[in-house]
Amino acid sequence: MFFVLSKIGFFFIQPSNALVFFGGLGAVLLWSRWSRFGRWLCGLSLLGLAVCGLSPAANVLILPLEERFPRPEGQLDIDGIIVLGGSLDTIVMGERKAPALTSAAERLTIVPRLARQFPDVPIIHTGGHGLLTPAKASEADGASALFEDFGLPSDRVILEDKSRNTYQNALFTKRLINPEPGQKWLLVTSAYHMPRSIGVFRKVGWTGLVAYPVDWRTRGWEDTKLGFSGVSNGLKRFDIAAREWIGLAVYWVSGRTSALFPAPEPV
Repeated sequence: MFFVLSKIGFFFIQPSNALVFFGGLGAVLLWSRWSRFGRWLCGLSLLGLAVCGLSPAANVLILPLEERFPRPEGQLDIDGIIVLGGSLDTIVMGERKAPALTSAAERLTIVPRLARQFPDVPIIHTGGHGLLTPAKASEADGASALFEDFGLPSDRVILEDKSRNTYQNALFTKRLINPEPGQKWLLVTSAYHMPRSIGVFRKVGWTGLVAYPVDWRTRGWEDTKLGFSGVSNGLKRFDIAAREWIGLAVYWVSGRTSALFPAPEPV
């Protein structure tokens, strides 16, 4: 139920959808006795589209998420690699019968490098099907095919194929792996998604997590002064950042994360 409500709820509060809705409502009200309020809504919608789509607002919103967990440096001693789903389009895969990567593809394309860097540890991919609409394939199917193409031995790969959101990623993977106290696990996901992921994994009892962010959308804090050349580009990034901040708040209220804005543990 939480999964369904979260998907439906975010559809309505997603900034780009909300701005279009307010603009449409304003246009309808122009032909009523509330025309003044309609003009106000239309103006607000256009202003919001301009600010979210063209200004640096999206970068300002996403940068605190991306900068929260730096990539580890130096020699690491780990017991396994966990790769979060979200980088495969299960709808397209089901019809095309081939892996279809999303804009978060680096979650998977980084795996060959990590497999060479840590040659003796298992690689766990966690992800089933994260959409409300049915699909004929799971993310595990696509990950399995790609890992085979990468040349990874099948005995190194563990696939978790039931999870539909970040909380289930953490819970189902923990049940599957049953990590031992004192072990260290590399957690791979998009940099903007890392705070919520770490918080959720900690909440279900994982210890010894080492954040390994990938898929950055910004260069760094200098991008707080950088706008966008197209409204669609800025809106897409603004939606991604807004989803993570809303997700952090909802997970915190519902008891699914260890902190409102998880941070690296003291060394």
